[in-house]
Amino acid sequence: MKNRSILISGIGISGPTLAYWLDARGFRPTLVERAPTLRSGGYIIDFWGLGYDIAERMGLLPALKAEGYDISELRFVNDHGRRVGGFGVNVFRSLTGGRYLSLPRGTLAKLIYKKVEGRCETLFDDGITGIEQSDGGVQVTFERAPARWFDLVVGADGLHSAVRELAFGSEDRFEKYLGYIVAAFEVEGYQPRNEGVYVSYAVPGKQVARFATRDDRTLFLFVFAADDRPLVEPHNKAVQKRLLHAAFDDAGWECPQILLALDACDEIYFDRVSQIRMNSWSNGRVALVGDAAFCPSLLAGQGAALAMIAAYVLPGELAKNEGQPETAYRRYEERLRTFISDKQKAAEGFARSFAPKTRLGLFFRNQVTNALTIPGLAKLAMGRSLMDGLKLPNYSGPHGDAAPVQHR
Repeated sequence: MKNRSILISGIGISGPTLAYWLDARGFRPTLVERAPTLRSGGYIIDFWGLGYDIAERMGLLPALKAEGYDISELRFVNDHGRRVGGFGVNVFRSLTGGRYLSLPRGTLAKLIYKKVEGRCETLFDDGITGIEQSDGGVQVTFERAPARWFDLVVGADGLHSAVRELAFGSEDRFEKYLGYIVAAFEVEGYQPRNEGVYVSYAVPGKQVARFATRDDRTLFLFVFAADDRPLVEPHNKAVQKRLLHAAFDDAGWECPQILLALDACDEIYFDRVSQIRMNSWSNGRVALVGDAAFCPSLLAGQGAALAMIAAYVLPGELAKNEGQPETAYRRYEERLRTFISDKQKAAEGFARSFAPKTRLGLFFRNQVTNALTIPGLAKLAMGRSLMDGLKLPNYSGPHGDAAPVQHR
């Protein structure tokens, strides 16, 4: 098989998923990750649809169910903690035939990575600094490792993709900022705990939520409106904390207590809510998957699943179009472009309703969510959005679609 050695930048969700399926198709993937270890932070995600189907084909469902959470309710509360909106999450389970679960994004990434750990070459604490393409392959230079040749390179390195920057141009050419900032962190020992309930509080343009996880830990998620994109260095936790204090010090509810917990926390996820819009997801021998190619935004609710879909389809097309990577890249994009574009459009609209910027918008959101408890209305309102309008291809390969990766 030609074009077998493939460098993947990023060990999040799409990178290890891509490595798994490339290995299953007979390729030799190498993973590189800038962080020194597997990232464990993040926020709670809901997982269903085609991403769930791909996880099943990878043999991940038992572990996902064991480490996931059965959330019973999304509850919106007021300053005094009293319920003002929300709905039972069983409606999602019913609409998806029970193929639905919630778990921290970092947990999903960890479980996927375990499927390829020790089975493909992995470089932690390193990053790509240069990409030089030729007819015979791609010469890649790294921050630490010696330069090497690969047949192909795939960027699976997220919203702020280094591969995209090197092969396609600066981020500002492709980023569509949606007007919000998001932050997440986790602490131990926070009280109160509402087991199995996702509790959310909002004032115009600001929202903070908490969810009790195992081992007496609690995950927090902040979302707040910002007209201009704050340019904050990803490792500058002091500035990130100051911005969160400025936004939430006077917000009410448990915010003073939550911000005290934030001050004692060393690890924070902090970023702007943006989409990536590109005319093409490939350039010569270089391609992009997941958020690097088409980030739908954190508020879309399906970013992890979309990343896994792309990371499943691309290896299948490379195997079908052996020795013709540019044809494979084109077919990969043709299969997914319309589907992804529709998801991005829906996510852009949802961002405006997730953290409304007016009291009227908050009131309307609360009333709508309360109405979802009416039998049949939830199916009418959300049933279509929970269905993925794409048929997952069945690709043949050396180990077959559902076969686990074999040790070499």
